[in-house]
Amino acid sequence: MATEAAVSTPGRPAIPNHTQGDYHFVRSFVAGGIAGCCAKSTIAPLDRVKILLQAHSPHYKDLGVVATLRAVPKKEGYLGLYKGNGAMMVRIFPYGAIQFMAFDKYKKILSKQLGISGHIHRLMAGSMAGMTAVICTYPLDVIRARLAYQVKGHHRYTGIGNAFQTIYLKEGGIPGFYKGLIPTLIGMAPYAGFSFFTFGTLKSLGLAHFPELLGRPSSDNPEVMVLKTHVNLLCGGVAGAIAQTISYPLDVARRRMQLGVVLPDSDKCLTLTKTLKYVYSQYGVKKGLYRGLSLNYIRCVPSQAVAFTTYEFMKQTLHLN
Repeated sequence: MATEAAVSTPGRPAIPNHTQGDYHFVRSFVAGGIAGCCAKSTIAPLDRVKILLQAHSPHYKDLGVVATLRAVPKKEGYLGLYKGNGAMMVRIFPYGAIQFMAFDKYKKILSKQLGISGHIHRLMAGSMAGMTAVICTYPLDVIRARLAYQVKGHHRYTGIGNAFQTIYLKEGGIPGFYKGLIPTLIGMAPYAGFSFFTFGTLKSLGLAHFPELLGRPSSDNPEVMVLKTHVNLLCGGVAGAIAQTISYPLDVARRRMQLGVVLPDSDKCLTLTKTLKYVYSQYGVKKGLYRGLSLNYIRCVPSQAVAFTTYEFMKQTLHLN
């Protein structure tokens, strides 16, 4: 999800050392957080539909992606497409910020301290960054999934605060917020890893071989080349599609485990292995393990386009290049 930071060159006034040390962390955090929020808000309706399809909601169980997108506004109003998005914003700002910053940090550690370089360090750094962000923000993801799964007239939770309280009191305290964490981490490793790896590789190759065609000078530092907006869109879409295809069955298992007692068949989804076997035996590959994948492909292009474009804009605005 992140573009690689370029190195400043002679001829451009350097930012004072105290500014770099004191404020670079804050500026990087803000840039990543805003990029994540913009990207997720853009595709919030598709995320809601994905959760309903993955968990086989009884209210929409016989519908496909397009039919569900039409049915939700009729049953719950247009704001129903954004149910759970408030919790998502609370989660995604620190998630995006942590992931972007962790990626740069891990990449430096791998290359400078462990001597791992080339394309492989992008894959490793991306995987570790994704898992770090997940661990830090997972309880909020559980809350968001629970709220998004609710259908008008059948509410178990009245809001974010009530969901926190209910899960804590009725589902075993803190562990209740970490249901599905293991499949999430297992799925996030290849997803984040291949996202960073694919985008970083495409970016490096594009700027190395076709700088004039695919790149343009950064607005805050003309000596730094960045990808053009439409090229960011293309590279991000390809990276997202590859990563989603590899990790999607684990995402389905994660959602079912997160929803827990909300599902009528929750006793069949207690562990990762049991959940994958149950979904496969009951629904098969296409209608089970990969149910809703077409929606994820539709989500990839706009989500990645907004994330990369916003992050590039914020990097230039906040002088991170």
